Amino acid sequence: MDQRTTGGQLEVTLFRPHPNLPDSVNSKIIQSEIEGGVYLRDLAPGCVLSITTKNRVYRMEILGNGAALISGHPEWCPEPAEVHIQGSTWGGTMLKTNFVGRGMHLEFDHPVHRRILTSRILEIRVD
Repeated sequence: MDQRTTGGQLEVTLFRPHPNLPDSVNSKIIQSEIEGGVYLRDLAPGCVLSITTKNRVYRMEILGNGAALISGHPEWCPEPAEVHIQGSTWGGTMLKTNFVGRGMHLEFDHPVHRRILTSRILEIRVD
């Protein structure tokens, strides 16, 4: 689902299944819209997200252009670390870029630990 404001009106565009994608992929995309999430492009630099996963609570401050400060993991980021957010995945190779979605796993590039994949996201709050 994509939301835009045009002339004071909120316009919502729903995902239409793509004929060249298998039903399993189309259903995952639709499920991500039902579960909800946030596109990073819609957040201003300085915006802070609280992301609760199955195992941790992460704090993510948006820096812009895919960069963020993230903390909340005792090994990877006990203190805020600047990372590049790739997006969210269902645990396979399909990635919904620049998106943080409930029911999905956050994927980001850490300067020391490389690619990190979190446990399943349970809740996302904008602080």
